[in-house]
Amino acid sequence: MKALEVIRAALADAAARLGAPACAVELERPRDPAHGDVATNLALTLAKSLKQKPRAVAERLVATLQLPQGLVRKVEIAGPGFINFVLAEAQLASVLESVLAAGDGYGKGDRGRGTRVNVEFVSANPTGPLHVGHGRGAALGDAIASLLEWTGHAVEREFYVNDAGVQVDKLARSLWARVQQAVGRRADIPEGGYQGDYLVELAHTVLEREGRRFADLAEEEGVRRCRAIGVESQRREQDEDLREFGVRFDVTFSESQLYRDMLIEQTLADLAARGCTYEQDGALWLRTTAFGDDKDRVLRKSDGTFTYLLPDIAYHRHKHERGFTRAIDVWGADHHGYVARMRAAMQALGYPADFFHAEIVQLVRVMRGGEEVRFSKRTGEFVTLRDLYQETGVDAARYFFLMRRGDSQFVFDVDLAKSQTEENPVFYVQMAHARMSGIFRVAGREPSAVSPEGVDLGALDQPEELALLKELADFPDLVAGAAAALEPHRITGYLENLARIAHAWYHKFRVLGEPEEAARLVLAAAVRQVLANGLHLLGIGAPDRM
Repeated sequence: MKALEVIRAALADAAARLGAPACAVELERPRDPAHGDVATNLALTLAKSLKQKPRAVAERLVATLQLPQGLVRKVEIAGPGFINFVLAEAQLASVLESVLAAGDGYGKGDRGRGTRVNVEFVSANPTGPLHVGHGRGAALGDAIASLLEWTGHAVEREFYVNDAGVQVDKLARSLWARVQQAVGRRADIPEGGYQGDYLVELAHTVLEREGRRFADLAEEEGVRRCRAIGVESQRREQDEDLREFGVRFDVTFSESQLYRDMLIEQTLADLAARGCTYEQDGALWLRTTAFGDDKDRVLRKSDGTFTYLLPDIAYHRHKHERGFTRAIDVWGADHHGYVARMRAAMQALGYPADFFHAEIVQLVRVMRGGEEVRFSKRTGEFVTLRDLYQETGVDAARYFFLMRRGDSQFVFDVDLAKSQTEENPVFYVQMAHARMSGIFRVAGREPSAVSPEGVDLGALDQPEELALLKELADFPDLVAGAAAALEPHRITGYLENLARIAHAWYHKFRVLGEPEEAARLVLAAAVRQVLANGLHLLGIGAPDRM
């Protein structure tokens, strides 16, 4: 909305003329409409540097402020120094012109222009099907990447394949045991191995393709072959699940590449050259305490093997070498204690403190009929992502995963996600879009054909209409704030509030055949567009019919 851009620029100019240091001017809509249409805490932000009380700074800012005539009706100072603006009605209505002119680009910005960001998410071990926790991480990572793209960042979505670890060895031996069992031989799944029926299915597939002679291979060769088959099979299945879930990746990076390309050795040499490593008790340590960690960490154990930390450092060093300004990882809750040491390791390599950031995703409990769903028949251990989205639909699954902060505990109510009632938030938001679309269907017009040109938008003077205008105007700043905070749940909250106002307006006012028809059609088109933009940003459909 141009009015907000003008106010922001005018405030920045006023602050500069007061001799204040340059800083971001934040504008937000007050919760209480009595406090105006838009407010800023700029005076509170500048008070310390100007060595004055916030209210005195606010008074000076208002006295210095130069705004075009007709932009605002009133400017007032409230509380300790907030500055509130009441926009002129014509300015409120101008948001409709902005929305329809920008179309599916409304809400996008360029704050991140020139910043390359790597967003790595899901990165499940290639040892079995994806579970609902992976699904939550997939929805969150994909939405974070979209938010960053919408704000001008150059984003690369990445999946990291841990194909060089102990768990893959257990997968190989578990599959080999299932192959032996499939031909009638006694074989035990190794301790800590994988018990799910998916390996029984895979063993039969292998034997159908290779013949019984596969089971007669020497154990070492059979396990080696099972390792490659198991990883390839599970990665293919994971990719298929993610594609159906609407998630795509630009890059797949394998841990084995770190070893093939000597990136581990290069990383050790780099850390040593910086004086960040030392030998003690036969092990090689990294001085992470010098960078805020609570204790130093082992990189190479006394038996000569590497800890999990070293390949992770090498991998993120490689991300930096590829030219990324930021590396954002979406990790499961079990990695919470790992964040500080990784952040310290990145600083040990000389990278900026904001280069590495981890978003933690808490576990998901799945409820149906008031009882917890504990496992899938196929895995025998957990509810798979595929089980979930095939029952609820992809849109509902993605939306529900994004309704809360990733680091908050989450209960996924399957019955609610499947319901077609106003209590189901994704149904509620999509129904608002469908209702706006229905207006045009009845009118026999295409929403894209509606134009505000020559329309008296001043006719939109009802409280619900003014509330919609203000909500539409908030969307670009809302997207920018959600991107900066890496919080997609702000978008779902916004969409539900916009849908609530839109439903109330739809039920209260007629559009077609009324004196306000032309203006209300413009309003309906704009609301429909912003609902669609918000849903599409989250990777969710915006249906015209429900």
